[in-house]
This record gives sequence, C-alpha cells and structure tokens, in this order.
Amino acid sequence: MPIITLPPDYKPSQKEEYMNENQLEYFRQKLIKWRDDLVKESESTLQDLKHTTLNEPDPNDRASNESDQALELRTRDRMRKLIKKINQALDRIENGTYGYCEDTGEPIGLARLEARPVATLSIEAQERHERKEKTQADEE
Repeated sequence: MPIITLPPDYKPSQKEEYMNENQLEYFRQKLIKWRDDLVKESESTLQDLKHTTLNEPDPNDRASNESDQALELRTRDRMRKLIKKINQALDRIENGTYGYCEDTGEPIGLARLEARPVATLSIEAQERHERKEKTQADEE
C-alpha cells in the first residue's frame, strides 16, 4: 500500500468513494494509534502488578488487593484480545477487505467503522448474529 499523507483535519466522508486510499489510511492510522495506546496502558498495568504486594497483614487489605489484581488481569486480557482484533483489522486494510461485511460483502459503513474500527459485520449482519446467538442460548 502506498504511503499517503492525510490533511490534519481529514475525516472520511460519504461524498467520497467508499474505502478509497484516504479512508483506508485514516483508519490505518486510527487503529495503529489505538493499538499503541493499549500497549502503553498494558505495560503500565504490568508494572503496577509487579509492584503490588499481597503480603498485607490485614486480611481485608489482602482481599482487596487480590480483588484489584484480578480486575487488572481481566482488563489486561481484554486489552490483549482487542489488540489482536486491531491487528486483524490492519491485515484487512492490507489485503483490501477492510470496511466490508464478512457475511454479506456489503460496506459496513463509515459511521460504524468510526465508532468501532475493528467491526467485521454490518449493523444488519451483527443484529442477525446476535439474534441467532440469543435464540441458541434460549434453546439451551
């Protein structure tokens, strides 16, 4: 993919061709920044966990610290999964499938991608997917 310099105030527009080079570069930069921010936050969390002591003499303090650590670990796991999704979205940008629904091949839409840049389904396909999951869960 060629290197593209975007104007500082660039925002994707419905008036442009969908997933043109500028839009792809915009989302690529957005995803990379998001990933970098998550990695920094994750590293900070890891440092905090290393410096937290669980040798509190008071059982309540120890329980509180253990609970805080468990929450931090769950948050870190969510970040790890999100970073994986971001990397997959960056791969889709590279292979030309970014912005298109995995189920239907239809455009996901700029508003949805702006809100959730790692989206792989259009709103309609996502709703169908969620209804199907709910129906299966209700049957179990």
